[in-house]
Amino acid sequence: MSAFKKISGLMRAASVLALAGALSACVSPNAGKDGLYASPIGNAPVTANPTPYSQALVCIGEHARSRQLTGPRVAVGRILDYTGKVDVEGGRRITQGASLMAITAFAKSGARLVERFDTSVSELELRYANNRLISDENQTPVRPILAGQVPGSDYYLVGGITELNYNIRSGGIDASIGDVTPSDPKFSFSGKQFVMNVGLDLRLVSTKTLEVVDVVSYQKQIIGREVRAGVFAFSNDNVFDVGAGERALEPIQMAVRAGVERAVVEMMSNLYGIEDSSVCADALKAGGDPMGNGNVSGNYRPAQGSNVAAQSARRVNQDSWHEGRDAVLRGRINPPAPESDTKPATRPANSPVVAGVTAPATSTPVAAETKSTPSRTASARPTSQRGGPAILVSAPVLRGASKE
Repeated sequence: MSAFKKISGLMRAASVLALAGALSACVSPNAGKDGLYASPIGNAPVTANPTPYSQALVCIGEHARSRQLTGPRVAVGRILDYTGKVDVEGGRRITQGASLMAITAFAKSGARLVERFDTSVSELELRYANNRLISDENQTPVRPILAGQVPGSDYYLVGGITELNYNIRSGGIDASIGDVTPSDPKFSFSGKQFVMNVGLDLRLVSTKTLEVVDVVSYQKQIIGREVRAGVFAFSNDNVFDVGAGERALEPIQMAVRAGVERAVVEMMSNLYGIEDSSVCADALKAGGDPMGNGNVSGNYRPAQGSNVAAQSARRVNQDSWHEGRDAVLRGRINPPAPESDTKPATRPANSPVVAGVTAPATSTPVAAETKSTPSRTASARPTSQRGGPAILVSAPVLRGASKE
């Protein structure tokens, strides 16, 4: 009998070693033919990042555009973390990008944004232009500096994240059930919940007069939970100790984004003269799209000849441009034949009006790009796909747009 127990023990040890070897086989010290030691797990696509207030933002933006209400020029300043909460290992608990969240929120609402948060590239190129070191394609050899070429802002947003309160309230249960007989199984269960909150204070300031025209203070509560269950038992000289559980916490940074978007909804509805959410009722009753030309992923200036409605729908589609989910990229649908390079692109005369951009009264043809041998100087400058101005960031530049 003792020999049988030894063999059984050796078999169990061998099984554990085999399982460990199988797990370690997923990572190799030698790179494969693709140059990788291991392939990353997961295939979730990139999706839009809305909050419950994102649709309200794009709705009031479309409401303003449909009634030709000119949106104000808005700049976003510093929205800093004033909570002082820092982990020794994880760093700051609150996002440092609240200003970027506010910029996205204003874009969804149709506000005309002017950049004041990071002007390093513009200031650098301004110095280059002042020293006659920079030029633009198809224009004068040297970029001119014109008086009043930079539009000013009407308002700017500043403020901070001022509260992060842990464990406002918590509760739970911890239970163990089993017979007094040692050989009988024992069961355990535990569950916990806790609530915390994050708060922010924002203000909208008139740029010309420095008058504070609007102040908003909001907080959002965040809930977390933990559930565990387990069993402990003896059986045939074997010990079983099995446990399972789940732990979840509502995203803290998403709560900050929701607070920022709610604040922008209130401020922009005040500037547009909108009293409540009834402005979206007509579009919903008619079965229309209250998001209009914008979408919950942000907002953009439409390029010449672009289909704004189609692009808005594509931007929130999780399958678009994903190599494993987009049917065209997977080869299941033949892509449309590309248009001729010599065909001029036109902006439709009835193209939608975006706040801050004046659409031309008639279709404006864009000159086709000539395919000549580029000079050494021209080849050193980056160009856009449509032969547009050279840029250092990914923001689209429109040749048909009028200056503010």
